[in-house]
Amino acid sequence: MGGTHPAYPPEFRRQMVELVRAGRDPEDLAREFEPSAQAIRNWVRQAERDSGQRSDGLTTGERDELARLRREVRQLRQERDILAKAAAWFARETGTIPSGPSGS
Repeated sequence: MGGTHPAYPPEFRRQMVELVRAGRDPEDLAREFEPSAQAIRNWVRQAERDSGQRSDGLTTGERDELARLRREVRQLRQERDILAKAAAWFARETGTIPSGPSGS
């Protein structure tokens, strides 16, 4: 099983995509350069999504936004859990129950 490789720079990926668009075969590029042929094909598909030629997945911008939103949700959940624990601790320490939002 192969190990992981650090991400290839965006400019390198763009060059591989342009070579494929110019008629080069991903397998030939994989032999000449380091990334696998499948990685090169994935880059070409993603470039097609980004340019609007494909609609079978998220664009790079959408993927970045999704990752940012997932991080934000994770952070907000952690903060909510901390606040809930702090409120419960203060309620036990002071012997009072914090008032919640009224239902009326």
